[in-house]
Amino acid sequence: MPAFRPALIAVSVICLTLLGVALYLQIVELMLPCPLCVLQRYAFLCIALFSLIAAFLPPAQRRYGIGLAALSALTGIGIAGKHLYVLSNPTLSCGIDPLETGLNKIFLSEWFPIIFRADGLCETPYPPILGLSIPAWAMIWFVIFSVVLGILFFSRTRTSIFGEYH
Repeated sequence: MPAFRPALIAVSVICLTLLGVALYLQIVELMLPCPLCVLQRYAFLCIALFSLIAAFLPPAQRRYGIGLAALSALTGIGIAGKHLYVLSNPTLSCGIDPLETGLNKIFLSEWFPIIFRADGLCETPYPPILGLSIPAWAMIWFVIFSVVLGILFFSRTRTSIFGEYH
């Protein structure tokens, strides 16, 4: 069955890598993040942190960390879905609105503005990457993380007379 620690560390590393890709797109490709992009970044960060914490928790408490990471992934699916909806309906906007103002006042956006400051418009049609928009890629990753974390959450450690095994 699943090896909990390597799987959780892999999820965490992939999430942090995706945040690195987002920074590359922002700094090098000059793609400004919109409020929904920033919320997706928060979701990836939460998945990474909760997965990393869960990887080092004792088995009895591991499910709490996995559950929080899975909840973050499901939240990311909702945010990416809203972003895809905005992109498919160009008359909608989430640009300069209370969401952006509120997001830019969170302490992380003040401490790390390069990562968590929303300066772009959600309806900006950036060129696709391998045929998909950035929110579509985010949705794919959120779904993958939800499935992996769901499997880990519902997996049980089995015991025998020789000890625990997965």
